[in-house]
Amino acid sequence: MSEVSSAGRPQARPRSHYRVFRDIGTRWMDNDVYGHVNNVVYYSWFDTAVNAHLIEQGALDIHQGAVIGLVVETQCNYFAPVAFPQTVQAGLRVTQLGRSSVRYEVGLFAEGSATTAACGHFVHVYVDRATQRPVPLPESLKNTLETLL
Repeated sequence: MSEVSSAGRPQARPRSHYRVFRDIGTRWMDNDVYGHVNNVVYYSWFDTAVNAHLIEQGALDIHQGAVIGLVVETQCNYFAPVAFPQTVQAGLRVTQLGRSSVRYEVGLFAEGSATTAACGHFVHVYVDRATQRPVPLPESLKNTLETLL
């Protein structure tokens, strides 16, 4: 979540707020008619940052795993525009780790910027692939998530 000013407005976050980073290239089609990346793309970047990290760490098997994560909540605050052909750097951390759920915070930085162009969170509830019912976090997933706390 973004910091809140004394006036109660969300504020951008610094890079030090996040544990790991991933570069994401913008695409020509990401820009809207106003000349910057459309807001819906930011949520795609959130998904990319989280899931790519979990897959690379061997904590999530999106094709054969018995457990999958379903997004049940999202939120984003925007502070500065990003536009093609900029590279976005997504910062990631975990702020809450439950029995079957996790809350991620993601900060999106224009390459080289000290503060977030946008930041927000989303919550995954991990469920059994077949029954779609919540299940305890598998040990390998939990261990990976703990490194992001």
